[in-house]
Amino acid sequence: MVVACSPSSASVDGSVDAPVADTSAMDVRDALEAPRDVRESDTAAIDSGTIDASMADVAQPDVVADSSGAPSGLSTIVSRTLFDELFLHRGTAPCRGAFYTYDAFVRAAAQWPQFASEGTDEVRRREVAAFLANIAHETTGGWDTAPDGRYAWGLCWIEEGGATPQTADYCAASAEFPCAPGQRYYGRGPIQLSWNYNYGQAGRALSLPLLANPGLVATDAVVAFRTAIWFWMTAQAPKPSCHDVMVGRWTPTAADTAAGRLPGFGTTVNIINGGLECNRPTTPAVMDRLGFYRRFTTVLRTTEGPNLDCASARPFG
Repeated sequence: MVVACSPSSASVDGSVDAPVADTSAMDVRDALEAPRDVRESDTAAIDSGTIDASMADVAQPDVVADSSGAPSGLSTIVSRTLFDELFLHRGTAPCRGAFYTYDAFVRAAAQWPQFASEGTDEVRRREVAAFLANIAHETTGGWDTAPDGRYAWGLCWIEEGGATPQTADYCAASAEFPCAPGQRYYGRGPIQLSWNYNYGQAGRALSLPLLANPGLVATDAVVAFRTAIWFWMTAQAPKPSCHDVMVGRWTPTAADTAAGRLPGFGTTVNIINGGLECNRPTTPAVMDRLGFYRRFTTVLRTTEGPNLDCASARPFG
């Protein structure tokens, strides 16, 4: 699902998230001659990912220093080896996820020292699991009978459409973030950044020319991860940041509580794509996010926490 990814409360059609084609999560089953009877809504798929004992190497991470020379909060939770195990098939052809390297992830995260560093060890690991689950869903190439399970195939694709990239402009009229001639703003990167106004906001925050050159998100892995972590860490009223939701720094208002928006993984889904995935019976997309989240929390040796779904939560206004 290409994320509408708007940190702003308004979008093209005035809703929270602009509806777009569900094309980014292309799987690779055809290339691997896997069965075609994929049941996207099968609730059993949540438990279909396999977890090898070798994945649980969190006790002895390959510690990576941040820009100050100190061990980064992220690298003390996710080692290089563990990253490769979490995203076991990111480089399996035709997946193009070898682009998403561990070093690029850690380098990008260094810009936000609070990421993976606030709260108890349990909370920090839970935040990392939630972030990785959402980007795994946005870039998934998995299917129910995939080798090693559906949830070993995150970070497969770089661009919306997978092996056949999207060509839509995703250009909305905007005086502040006008589209550059000849450029298209379809989903790119781990969070599938989409629409000119999102590229514009991300570019401004990161001091990058993303309106003029949105392709940077698909050609520079550090930039790609920076856009995803920027979105995760940035609150845009009335939405809190996903980070604050997961580490307990967000207190729902009375209106949030009445709308079913409560601290937990489900609210990160609401922030990212609530207009299409929340306030309705649990969608296949949410099931997929949950499947990744449950696998990742297990591998990272943490708990899932409360309020996992957003079926009864209204989108942010």
